Amino acid sequence: MPAFSVRLPAAVVPAARRLWAVHPWLLAGLWLLVQAAFLVRYHGPHFANDSAPYLEYAHNIAERGYFEPGHYRRYILYPLFESLFLRLGWGWWGIIGGQLVLAALAARALYGATRQLAPGGGRRAAALATALFILWPETQQFNAYLLTESLFISLSVLALAAFVRARRGRLGDYLLLAALLLLCALARPNGFVVAVAAGLAGLLTLAYRPNKRLLGLALLALAALSPVLWRLLNYQLATYTLIETYQRGDLMFLVKDWAVHSARPLALPPSGLSPVGRLAYFYWHNPVVGLRLVLGKLFVFASGLKPHYSLVHRALSVLLLWPCYWLAARAAWQRQLWRPARLLLVLVPVLQAGIVMLTVDDYDVRFLAPVLPFVFVLAALQLTMSNEQ
Repeated sequence: MPAFSVRLPAAVVPAARRLWAVHPWLLAGLWLLVQAAFLVRYHGPHFANDSAPYLEYAHNIAERGYFEPGHYRRYILYPLFESLFLRLGWGWWGIIGGQLVLAALAARALYGATRQLAPGGGRRAAALATALFILWPETQQFNAYLLTESLFISLSVLALAAFVRARRGRLGDYLLLAALLLLCALARPNGFVVAVAAGLAGLLTLAYRPNKRLLGLALLALAALSPVLWRLLNYQLATYTLIETYQRGDLMFLVKDWAVHSARPLALPPSGLSPVGRLAYFYWHNPVVGLRLVLGKLFVFASGLKPHYSLVHRALSVLLLWPCYWLAARAAWQRQLWRPARLLLVLVPVLQAGIVMLTVDDYDVRFLAPVLPFVFVLAALQLTMSNEQ
């Protein structure tokens, strides 16, 4: 593909150079404007549908040190995060303030990680990825929500930055990465995808090395941990009524449009199976409906064309997200990029999409938003590398 370039009129070149010299400050100012705009739009901290159980859990922790069993224990990090500010007496504004601090650190970390990954330390890729992260509203709106998404997005981006930083091979960097991966896993039930992606990236990288000893040790450790990982996976799925959503043909939670219906009675799993076993039974015995369900969920997850979205929303998804997907897919094969980070950037969205395909998508962007920073980094790297070539 031929390279492209943009030639500015001579009259604006000096001004453009002055602006580029201070572009990190411009990005910081843009980030502040976006956060202020969402806080004004929602009249302060936004209490959404699922905010109540988080806050109730957080109050129980702050006031009584009580960790209630059940579904929301799978999101334990966010109630803990909220309880810190409630215990200090800072209320909802304290929670949002904490989210904003982490979100600012994440934006800065995204810039730094992208710059380190770009061949030659290119600042253009870093600026573009960060600008996309800031300007795409679905990655920033949750900073004003009393929901776990803001915390999870920030931790995921910080984990990406720590992964890139661990390239130096220092023990402290590895410990920081491990801590952030653990926090991601505690932030929401599917938060383990970041750790799994990092682990797979590491294994695939070891597989390319001539000395297979470390790969063998890693696989042995994985085999030893497999019973624990199996129990954890079943625990995460235990409170979800996924087979019921399959029976209804749901592609999106709380949205009946585009439901997939079967002309024949479905073969349902018998009682006594594990949550993972129930999923496997359903797809094994209902392959046609199962295929229609997973493909439909993939479409509503990634396309940005959900039926209840506005025309403007859908148009922006087609005009921005779809080209970013294409650029990210091309970047996945760029050998100039450090292989472990390239694998991580690809695997996080792929694993998240796989989880959505086997469960059910949300009615909004709560499942898509956390993976968009990874897509934006790949897209920015591909676009700037194509321009330089």
